Amino acid sequence: MPTSRQTASAGVAIVTGAASGMGRAMALCLSEAGFDVVAVDRNATALGTLPAPIKPVAADLSQADSFDMIVTETLSAFGRIDVLVNNAGIGQAAIRDDLRRNPIRFWEATPEQWNRFLSVNATAPIMMSRAVLPHMLKANRGRIITVTTSLGTMVREGYLLYGSSKAAAESAMAVLAADLAGTAVTANVLVPGGVTDTPLVGDAGDRSKMLRPEIMLPPLLWLVSDEAASVSGRRFIAADWDVSLPAAEAAEGAGAPVAWLSIARMPIEPG
Repeated sequence: MPTSRQTASAGVAIVTGAASGMGRAMALCLSEAGFDVVAVDRNATALGTLPAPIKPVAADLSQADSFDMIVTETLSAFGRIDVLVNNAGIGQAAIRDDLRRNPIRFWEATPEQWNRFLSVNATAPIMMSRAVLPHMLKANRGRIITVTTSLGTMVREGYLLYGSSKAAAESAMAVLAADLAGTAVTANVLVPGGVTDTPLVGDAGDRSKMLRPEIMLPPLLWLVSDEAASVSGRRFIAADWDVSLPAAEAAEGAGAPVAWLSIARMPIEPG
């Protein structure tokens, strides 16, 4: 696991979905890099296995009162919030473990499942960002990093629940970045770039051939560094991050405008 006390600006970071997979890897990485880390997850038992000094906060992000509670716990412990990593998510393996071989077709998704996926994958990162923003804006500093998914996953067969909810989160981050223009708070998206060995993917094939959760760490450390202080409204693909290059060059190669703005034609506006 890379450490980066030289490149990361130490502060206080909240990481959601931190009990396992990419969230756990990112929480450990930020802690090693000198951040005070608040690790959020609904699995309190797994959270308890994270080493000190990481602060565990058990919360269900589908519940509306969880966001302010997390912020209150963080401020009570550390007095500030510098980084938010919106990583928590629910995958379709929660419904059907063999979904790669047995896709969940559009018409099979129930209203209850749709609402659950929207709540965790789309609403939670929006509301979590909303909860931390007043404190970041007052402090005149802050980084919001949201984990979405590959464009191919957003539009592939059988992925209405996961793909569409993650697309909603990415669109929201594009709006957030635009709204934050001119401030010292940034909003960016980070995706692994392929199937990653986490509990979320279920029975998706040979796990030894999947991306490792640690693939997220080099771009994450750069996004929280002083060098990336003015970088906002971008999406970075961790699998495209060339660790042999200086970080700024790697970011150029792995980055693009958030929410596919590079291929968008903006609407004709009156006047």
